[in-house]
Amino acid sequence: MIMGKQKNIPALRFPGFEGEWEEKKLGDIAEKVNSGKTPLGGEAAYSQNGILFIRSQNVLDSKLSFENATYISEKINDGMKNSIVKSRDILLNITGASLGRSCVVPSDFTIGNVNQHVCIIRINKKNEPYFIQPILASEKGQNILTSLQTGSGREGLNFQSIRGISLSLPSLPEQTKIASFLTVIDDRIQALKKKKALLEQYKKGVMQKIFSQELRFKDDNGEDFPDWDEKCLGDVAKVIMGQSPESSSYNSNKKGMPLIQGNADIQNRVSAPRNWTTETTKECQIGDLILTVRAPVGAVAKSVHNACIGRGVCAIRNNDISNIEFIYQFLLDYEPQWMRLEQGSTFTAVSGVDIKSIDFICPCLAEQTKIAEFLSAIDYKINHCQTQIEKTEQYKKGLLQQMFC
Repeated sequence: MIMGKQKNIPALRFPGFEGEWEEKKLGDIAEKVNSGKTPLGGEAAYSQNGILFIRSQNVLDSKLSFENATYISEKINDGMKNSIVKSRDILLNITGASLGRSCVVPSDFTIGNVNQHVCIIRINKKNEPYFIQPILASEKGQNILTSLQTGSGREGLNFQSIRGISLSLPSLPEQTKIASFLTVIDDRIQALKKKKALLEQYKKGVMQKIFSQELRFKDDNGEDFPDWDEKCLGDVAKVIMGQSPESSSYNSNKKGMPLIQGNADIQNRVSAPRNWTTETTKECQIGDLILTVRAPVGAVAKSVHNACIGRGVCAIRNNDISNIEFIYQFLLDYEPQWMRLEQGSTFTAVSGVDIKSIDFICPCLAEQTKIAEFLSAIDYKINHCQTQIEKTEQYKKGLLQQMFC
């Protein structure tokens, strides 16, 4: 790639292309800009098969998702001919929390329709939709879409404003070259996401077998480990309930100790305190587990801080008969049970007694260690995939900033 210097020429450009890009309105290169509607009868008109009916949840970042798909009959589709979706259409979410998400309909797509929350942008044959859509998805494009929102809550895009979006466009061959390059990157991201999802699915299945004892490990001599003992969590770990310091002691200047108060102080299953406190009440140590004890109850993470813990969390520390990584994996497996309990009633907190009394079917320490090492190895692969996804997405973001005027 070469660096551009002239006006309306991108900073990064494939060799062999020259000249300035031409500025045009999106409406000038689009054959169609419109959305659909909800069929008469609403969700009652949906069916399990027929014509795919695309909703905003199906339009992901640069991907059309067929998960949780719904369908409409051919008769209903015939009555909504103006919003029939074709291959290579750009779909853009124009309302709600997902406003601005967009994708290109795959080339092998046959037929579908959309509701009123999704806009169809059909690009003419002189331009490449796989070039246009990344512009809309770029930081610059997202800023433009945000600025165009209408309504009292600034929560919608209208067709006139979409048609009025200004774009800098190279020749069709250069558009195609850029689009092909970006498609390779998108394919890499989707492959990594699929790999991560498969690993997560595999781990979920193997955890169910391990904690139901359907799957057992052998010792280093190939012999069976002893039977698991019936215990409570309080028998194998120390549970330290949090106690919030006075709010007047909070600060963001890193004075005193980090403060962990609840789910907001956890990121990617590790402690991530937002505030510090000069008053120490209850403490967790590096290597302890953090468990949220107020809604949402039961989220588990690892502490990478010596920190003060507020009343929204507790610390769990292993003793000489338990492996902290095994307890962590056990609590990950147990996590949905807390959530079901919370969602099924007005129960929005758990006490130290509740936590200590959790049934904990306990293998010997040696088997705990083998299980923990096995599951941690899967976690490492999952986290490695996530890191690769983030790096590739960041790489793409940097390219988008330089490849478009």
